[in-house]
Amino acid sequence: MKKTSTRLADGRELIYYDSRDDVVRDAVDERPLPQVTTASEIRHDRLLGDSVAVASHRQGRTYHPPADECPLCPSREGRHSEIPAADYDVAVFENRFPSLAGGTGRCEVVCFTSDHHASFADLTEEQAALVLEAWTDRTAELSALPDVEQVFCFENRGAEIGVTLGHPHGQIYAYPFVTPRTERMLASATEHAERTGGRNLFDDVVADELADGSRVVLEGEHWVAFVPYAAHWPYEVHLYPRRRVPDLLALNEDARTEFPQLYLEVLRRFDRIFGEGEPPTPYIAAWHQAPVRAPHRDGFALHLELFTIRRTPGKLKFLAGSESGMNVFINDVPPEAAAQRLREVAST
Repeated sequence: MKKTSTRLADGRELIYYDSRDDVVRDAVDERPLPQVTTASEIRHDRLLGDSVAVASHRQGRTYHPPADECPLCPSREGRHSEIPAADYDVAVFENRFPSLAGGTGRCEVVCFTSDHHASFADLTEEQAALVLEAWTDRTAELSALPDVEQVFCFENRGAEIGVTLGHPHGQIYAYPFVTPRTERMLASATEHAERTGGRNLFDDVVADELADGSRVVLEGEHWVAFVPYAAHWPYEVHLYPRRRVPDLLALNEDARTEFPQLYLEVLRRFDRIFGEGEPPTPYIAAWHQAPVRAPHRDGFALHLELFTIRRTPGKLKFLAGSESGMNVFINDVPPEAAAQRLREVAST
């Protein structure tokens, strides 16, 4: 992998990740862009104990542009985008409309491919491996920033999820705090260790799913994918490395090599679960990594959670009163049935 860092016209960082070492990245951003100004602020909720980012400057962000005006496509004659090059493998840049900025974290956009009409599931294993390298490198760089407590790599796919740019891409949030969801996992892990004489909760969850088997979707030598016992979403898959590690940096070479194979297969199954003729399945794919400075962070287990809000052809799972008002999820699809369906649509 070759990494090339440069700057856009307004001073934001742009990083190219190339599979070939001989690629030269010297294209210059010629747009007359003003310096980015943000109004991001972190406010603490005293009742719930969590944090809320207030970012009023995001109201003017790009919203569903035509394909020929996509800001994530390579630049071409007469139309300049966020990426000055005429082509690229993987590109990462600071978000022009960040939710977190100015001493309150950082937001980056990760473009998986220059092909506007592709999706992550369309990538080759080599391309997916390069994205994994980019996620890992950005985790290392962002974790070193003094105001960052947790790095979150994720992808939102589909207009139903709220995606406003159709180009295949994800994001990275470098939070200046530990997220509420991770805090809950850490608290559960601590309680489990105290109750079981020091056993690791994440290890026990994976072992129990493998022992039961009814919710296992896919197994590799170094990774396992399963629908969790108490899945919140109609179709939800968790992907764990068999050897527990706290973050992407700690994955060994064998796990890195196998990951693209399993992940691409799971994504392709997601696009088949609702049958032919259905539009691509909307989903969120979220990497859970240990907080940067958490005590005993080696006890946390890196894993990827993938889920869709579609519950059946043509119907979405909306977060209604119970979910949005009280955070109590009601799942329409039994996890065992979801796992069975995901096994049925395996690639042949």
